[in-house]
Amino acid sequence: DCTMPLSRHTGQIPESTWTLSFREMTEPWKGAVGCLGVAVFFAMTIGIISWQAVEQPPEEWVLRGREAGMLWERGRGALLLRALPAGRPVLAIAVGSVPATEPPPPRDRCWHDGGQFCYSWEEDAELRLSLEPPAAPGTECYGVRWTPLRPDVTLKDCFSMANVSWYGGPSLRAQRWPLNGAESPAQPLVSGDLSTNPDGFGPVLERYFLGSTGVTVTVAPDVSLLLSLESQQQFCLQTPAGRAQPLQYQLCVSAETLGLQTPTMRNFPPCRSPIWRYHGPEGSAARIRRGLRSLVRRLKRHRLQEGVVALGERGTAVLAAVDLVPQERRKRQALGLVEPLELSITLSPYASVTSPLFLRSLRGGEAAGYWLSRQPRPGGSSIPLLTTWKGQLCARLNVTSEAALGWYLARAQRLQQALGATYMAFEGVEGNSFLEQDVPAPAELESDGYTELLVAALATLGNGTIVSAGTRSSHLPLFVQMSPLHSDWSHMGLKGLIPSVLHYSLLGYSFFIPDAVGGSLAGATPGDPELFVRWLQIVTFLPVMAFGTPPWLCCDTWVLNLTRQCIQRHRNFVVPLLLKYREEWQSLGYPIFRPAWWLSPTDPVAFTIEDEFLIGDEVLVAPITEKGQTWRDIYLPGEGHLWLDTNTARVFDGGTTLRNYSASLAEVPVFVK
Repeated sequence: DCTMPLSRHTGQIPESTWTLSFREMTEPWKGAVGCLGVAVFFAMTIGIISWQAVEQPPEEWVLRGREAGMLWERGRGALLLRALPAGRPVLAIAVGSVPATEPPPPRDRCWHDGGQFCYSWEEDAELRLSLEPPAAPGTECYGVRWTPLRPDVTLKDCFSMANVSWYGGPSLRAQRWPLNGAESPAQPLVSGDLSTNPDGFGPVLERYFLGSTGVTVTVAPDVSLLLSLESQQQFCLQTPAGRAQPLQYQLCVSAETLGLQTPTMRNFPPCRSPIWRYHGPEGSAARIRRGLRSLVRRLKRHRLQEGVVALGERGTAVLAAVDLVPQERRKRQALGLVEPLELSITLSPYASVTSPLFLRSLRGGEAAGYWLSRQPRPGGSSIPLLTTWKGQLCARLNVTSEAALGWYLARAQRLQQALGATYMAFEGVEGNSFLEQDVPAPAELESDGYTELLVAALATLGNGTIVSAGTRSSHLPLFVQMSPLHSDWSHMGLKGLIPSVLHYSLLGYSFFIPDAVGGSLAGATPGDPELFVRWLQIVTFLPVMAFGTPPWLCCDTWVLNLTRQCIQRHRNFVVPLLLKYREEWQSLGYPIFRPAWWLSPTDPVAFTIEDEFLIGDEVLVAPITEKGQTWRDIYLPGEGHLWLDTNTARVFDGGTTLRNYSASLAEVPVFVK
């Protein structure tokens, strides 16, 4: 039988009744009730813990788009980016600015806006995630912005290298491809001179990183930050200590496995090849002229009379004698200097403090503002910011002054005309002089502002301009001079050449001038004919061939003949390819020199190949980079493609690896698709 439940009084239990009943209990009953209470307390505690473990998943979606979404991982305090609909892992970011044990953001403070997620750790930092307009078709982008809530908070996000190969960012002394193998302590993400700071970052640098999972990380240009590289572990972006600055970057995920940024290059800078660097006497203008003519005679004698003779900065200054020789006399001096070759001269934005040029500017007038200065105190006068350049104490051109830039460019053009030079190379473009001396910089010269402003001004001089650095300038019609390499087989020498080629080209700098064949810095094996030949075989397939030591000085007649053959192959085979693929570069932003993964974007084997490169989609170059070796394994990218071996005329399938491919010292493995 079913009975109706008894009606229950809903008021408070009378306190007197409860107290009286408890008092009337015997001691054993009181003990039993106490034990029951303790048991209930423990049961509730265990239940709550179990509920947290079972009910709260280790990951929680915080922002979703159409193609991807971001999650918060509780255990380690990390942001995860996953592709939809399958949830493919794209990126893991370890967050270093908030306690890792903090529970996940439980409440979205931007709940009213479906395109944003906000949360703040009230004593540390505020996080804001937002869906951003796509950077390119087929991509979805997320803005990440951390804002410190205390002046002493250092913001730091670390991007995992687990199952992701990373490319882009800064050039390095020992360049790696991918960046996973590089190591660097935390330092400002600013271009620099590797000859004066070999452990710093190099002259070509972009705030752009590309991951093999199809993700890109782009850092805002106006954000001051440090970058550290922890080999095979992670790379980290962090704000400078004590600056209370936000950390801001954009994540984009591509429907394709690998996506690229698109430079807006419009003009192709012409440059004759090869370049012969002058290393003769520089004591006087007369000795330089004799040395140049001697070099040209030797080139003619060895049937190498084509290309450009490059004069260094010191020789240029001596030969020009800008302050001593009238312009008409200089013109007579320049006639027939290096004919039938062309002349390249070298300048820099530095002036020695002992030079007449600098001393005149100290007398006041408009020229006093031509050099970078320390910020004056209220009521005080500006003091030139002195720095060291090639062992001399120097002042540096003030690129924020229109008058200074106008004067400098006009002087360069007069010098070019007076010496009859076709090309002008500008060294010392990289670096932040204020940062190097820990001096506050003007807002427009923060980070790489100096390099960006100077390169933009130099681009107005025409297509015959060569610069030593590049940052946010890949759209300009300029050649970029690669950093010097060591004369050895290491990653600071020959092994670093192809990773540098791929790095420059990926960042949009497809027209570069490699270091001289054999390397221009002292290494473990100077004057090594084998090193010279293997180096020569690589630069044959690059935009320009450059020589420091002429082949008749380093090697025997066989190497001299091989040099002639390589120059001819560059002119007849490589230059037409560059002209063909520059159209793709200009219209689509595709690099001219491409990694193996360009044709095999889903093959993990291709992600780590650093000793091969493609010219466009149709030529694969796979040279020998190991001393004494006459064989190597060659990865042929592009499953479904066929590759023709230009040495043997045999045809091989793409997506395969040729084991122990033979290549004598006279051969370089080249395949045509």
